Amino acid sequence: MTEKPFSLACERNRDPIAAALDPLMADRRHVLEIGSGTGQHAAYFAQRWPWLQWQPSDHPDHLQGIAAWRAEAALPNLQAPFALQAELPPSPPLAVPAGIPRFDAAFSANTLHIMGWDQVQALFAGLPALLQPGALLAVYGPFNYGGAYTSDSNAQFDGWLKARDPRSGLRDAEAVQALAVAQGFVALEDLAMPANNRLLVWRLG
Repeated sequence: MTEKPFSLACERNRDPIAAALDPLMADRRHVLEIGSGTGQHAAYFAQRWPWLQWQPSDHPDHLQGIAAWRAEAALPNLQAPFALQAELPPSPPLAVPAGIPRFDAAFSANTLHIMGWDQVQALFAGLPALLQPGALLAVYGPFNYGGAYTSDSNAQFDGWLKARDPRSGLRDAEAVQALAVAQGFVALEDLAMPANNRLLVWRLG
């Protein structure tokens, strides 16, 4: 069996994220996780919310590790991961395998600051085609507000990201909100989370 990848950050943030999402997931049934990374969140959330069909997705390079966590979890509601990438035109912004129904929720953690801004734009442009009317979208991670960092640690993290890849970096919450609104999402929550992170939540339509 493939050795499972591991992220300490996932272990630290999964409980606060889950506690914030508990009331939102109570009436959901089919959730798309975008950028599942190691697969730890997928395994944990699928166990916590057994009424949900949890669908992990990520870059093809990460699918084997996610599958290893899925195999160990052996949960009937944790689906096999598939490749999903935010693409620019003329490709579809997001494309899922044929036969996958529309989701009534989507979740993504620590992805927007890794992607280039053009990919963030493509992500939001593609989401409405994958989601049912009334679907929820929850995005977790660090954000700037009013063009300013909310902590010294976030400023240092942003510098590290940009040194590694100039296309990456912390996003302004207002710019992300504008992308969401342009695609028909209505803001529901902007929750403070541990370690200077936020949880942004929208409803489609």
